[in-house]
Amino acid sequence: APGSEDIARAALTRAGPEASALSLSLGDAAEVKAAPEPPTSAAQIMGQDGVVLMISEQYRADTLRVTRALARAMAALRPALAAQGIELHDRLFRSSDFISTALRNVRFSLLLGAILVVAVLTLILFDARTAAISCAAMPLSLLAAAVILEKAGLSLNTMTLGGMAIAIGEVVDDAVIDVENILRRLRENRAAPRPRTPARVVLEASVEVRGAVVYVTFAVIMVFVPVLTMSGLAGRLFAPLGAAYVLAVLSSLGVALTVTPALALVLLGGARLSGQDPPLMRRLRARYERTLTRIEGRPKLAAAGAAAVTACALAALPFFGGEFMPRLREGHFIVHAALVPGSSLETSLELGKLVTARLLGAPHVRSVAQRIGMSEKSDDVMGTFESELEVDLEPVDSRGFDEALGGIRSALSRFIGAGLSVNTFLTERINETVSGYTAPVAVKIFGEDLDTLDRLARKAARILGATPGAQDVRLQSPLGAPRLEISLREDRLARWGLEPVPVWDAIRTAYQGAAVSQVYEGLAAYDVAVILDPARRADPAAVGDMRLRTAAGAFVPLRELAYMRQDSGRYGISHEGGRRAQIVTCSVRGRAVKAFSDAVKKAMAAGLRLPRGSYLEVSGAAEEQSRASRELYVHAAAAAACIILLLAVVLRSGRNLALVLVNLPFALAGGLLAALAAGRWISIGSLVGFVTVFGITLRNSVMLLSHYEHLVEAEGLAWGPEAARRGASERLTPILLTALVTGAGLLPLALGSGDPGREVEGPMAIVILGGLATSTALNLLLLPALALRYGRFEKRSGEAV
Repeated sequence: APGSEDIARAALTRAGPEASALSLSLGDAAEVKAAPEPPTSAAQIMGQDGVVLMISEQYRADTLRVTRALARAMAALRPALAAQGIELHDRLFRSSDFISTALRNVRFSLLLGAILVVAVLTLILFDARTAAISCAAMPLSLLAAAVILEKAGLSLNTMTLGGMAIAIGEVVDDAVIDVENILRRLRENRAAPRPRTPARVVLEASVEVRGAVVYVTFAVIMVFVPVLTMSGLAGRLFAPLGAAYVLAVLSSLGVALTVTPALALVLLGGARLSGQDPPLMRRLRARYERTLTRIEGRPKLAAAGAAAVTACALAALPFFGGEFMPRLREGHFIVHAALVPGSSLETSLELGKLVTARLLGAPHVRSVAQRIGMSEKSDDVMGTFESELEVDLEPVDSRGFDEALGGIRSALSRFIGAGLSVNTFLTERINETVSGYTAPVAVKIFGEDLDTLDRLARKAARILGATPGAQDVRLQSPLGAPRLEISLREDRLARWGLEPVPVWDAIRTAYQGAAVSQVYEGLAAYDVAVILDPARRADPAAVGDMRLRTAAGAFVPLRELAYMRQDSGRYGISHEGGRRAQIVTCSVRGRAVKAFSDAVKKAMAAGLRLPRGSYLEVSGAAEEQSRASRELYVHAAAAAACIILLLAVVLRSGRNLALVLVNLPFALAGGLLAALAAGRWISIGSLVGFVTVFGITLRNSVMLLSHYEHLVEAEGLAWGPEAARRGASERLTPILLTALVTGAGLLPLALGSGDPGREVEGPMAIVILGGLATSTALNLLLLPALALRYGRFEKRSGEAV
């Protein structure tokens, strides 16, 4: 492809300043491109004239915008390329396709969640005005959070949108609590003998719950501090989600303190209000009060039942599998194919042709493209014995993705003698960030002696392959690369009057080439290189025939000047931290990565005896998961101490504080049971889900207990069964609404768990829904009975009641 480098530069120039070329493979790269249509052309071999242009955007650039600019640039260049006989395939792999799908899915979840929240509010409140006041908090809070994110330099990506989707139910909580209390106080004021002004009632009703709302919101934010302070890859992934969540909750607090009372005064202050609760809440309240009466008579039995459920959930913990990140369903796979080191370009092309034909028969596969080797200017240099096949899928859901993966693995299993492995692009990049390699588990053996390292690595590969769950075991620096060893004979060189350095330069020029001049075409300059013709370079036996000119003008063959023998050597020598290393990698299938990594460590300790000066490391996703979990636990402990101090200020009683905290294990039980039903996997996203549900649980518990304090202190009600039932009955609507609107907002994420863009937020939503169900049941049913028996509420005079 003449002028291919100019084509690349032209495309980058037209795409704009945010595009940059990461790799341009010219000459030594080959590409196999195949498509199912027409069926008769299984593959098109482009050979050494093929050009693979890989373009990436600069750091923090808008991927979709850069991709669209590149597409326009390529479309503008297509006629000129066609006139030169150059065929352009510009859709072999685009990360923007996955980004577009992921954003579309998350936006759909956000929109559907908002619709469900509005429907739930309208159904429960059964009044258009009160529902409108509560719903107004949603767009205002999310818009304010989006503006702040934009000003802070964070884009609206799947993680920030996911944080808003998780918070969508909670952003209306403060408004619901405020408007429900205002509505109730306005009804009481209308029935009073001497009604006060609506403005006064709205102000007092808003102030009544304002203190608890502010404190609880800050407690929820503190719960998310551990997520914001995570480091490493987990921090880069979840910090934007946490930031979006916290900003949305803070914005909702600002709306509840300012906009909600103003709207309530305008829409409800002079309106005719029904003296009764909405029909649905009337029926629920009557049944709820009867249930509370029965539970008050048997509080120990109810507490024992809750403790039993919690114990059963905690007992299931050993059966959970752990993973750092769930499988990302991008719709695009990368198949790695490796032959024996030294295999020719033609052999790799033949393998690619056969593999391509098989892959096109797998379900949902749209196209296959092969890259062989990498040029010296690329990020990852590979020899001609290694190749990557880009496998692009049709648009599929999570089920179709799994079917395609199964079909691809089935097609690859038919090839023996070649190392074949498959993974998605983003998963490989995450694994590469975590372990340094494209596999989730890497066994690294360090030492000084290369032969010893090779022997230990081969044995480690056998141990790794025998471990249940291991798949795609691969030695990163394979042995057996053919080489021709040339040792110059000093006596012969002296006889012919030759120096070693010019001889080596001549050999390098003959077989590697050297630039000797330049030619110009317009403003473009091209190097002119000299090299032996391919036929002579392809025959190792002909190396000795190469003739060298002496100073006297005589020609002498190389075999007269050197010893030559064919041998096999190492393809490469790996180093880490300044030490030599051999690395064995593998993927994991059907087993938790953490459990697999622990099994590998035990197997290596039992079956691999390391000599003095050598040591072994097992790194990868399991270690990153352990580090992130440990960091999350440590930061959570510090945040918990701050939260306890804050709640102690709000509740002013150690007993009441204990009542709030006793609800947290029950919320944990619900999250565990939900995760167990969804597949028995706990990821970092699931842990973040537990953090979220703890914040929601604290909110509901504190709101109930603070209302008990208000009844006793402000309204002078004597603490007893009547006060406990009344307080719980009056808090039924906001607590139930909090649970329902949060659940409605999260339901689309939970149902779409596993689809592109929802792989991380889906498990979080499932955990939150499970914890929300159990914690709401305990808040409404058990907490009033426990508060009646163990709570301590005092009048303003300080006398206990």
